[in-house]
Amino acid sequence: GFTKELSVEEIKRYREAEVTHGRVSMLAVVGYLVGENFNPLFNGLVTGPANTHLAQVQSIAPFFFAWLTMSIATAELGRAKIGWEDPIKAMGYNSENEVKGAFGALLRDKYYPGDIGFDPLGLKPTGAAEFAEMQTKELQNGRLAMLAAMGMIVQEQITHDTIFGTLKTLF
Repeated sequence: GFTKELSVEEIKRYREAEVTHGRVSMLAVVGYLVGENFNPLFNGLVTGPANTHLAQVQSIAPFFFAWLTMSIATAELGRAKIGWEDPIKAMGYNSENEVKGAFGALLRDKYYPGDIGFDPLGLKPTGAAEFAEMQTKELQNGRLAMLAAMGMIVQEQITHDTIFGTLKTLF
């Protein structure tokens, strides 16, 4: 298959990317459906297709937009410090082992893709079989969400209308 000739490190990187993008996509799908129909923030001024919401927030509340950007950057840096090796160390490793196309990307040996230790509700199963089943469900839902988010983004770019607005015109 697809991973037959890849190293374990490369497969872990692909899995990390898939889990991360799947999680973001699941949040995006919910954000599109809820954000277009429920807008109590910013005195209800952020309306219309979700594709335009960030630009609206940036013009209505630039300080909040800057805070949001810094919060996301902080969260990403924290996640990177948990799962990834220091870029200088990774580049040295990649150079010594002739790893191509991975610049400074090297996951820590003891890091499992997607597991940053954040589970405030205690949903992560403790048994190996249950964990594997939950992981498969998350990957499948993430893959579906990536396709759904892509469809929603394209639909709004073409119609310039909300998701439900377009559905109303079809039925």
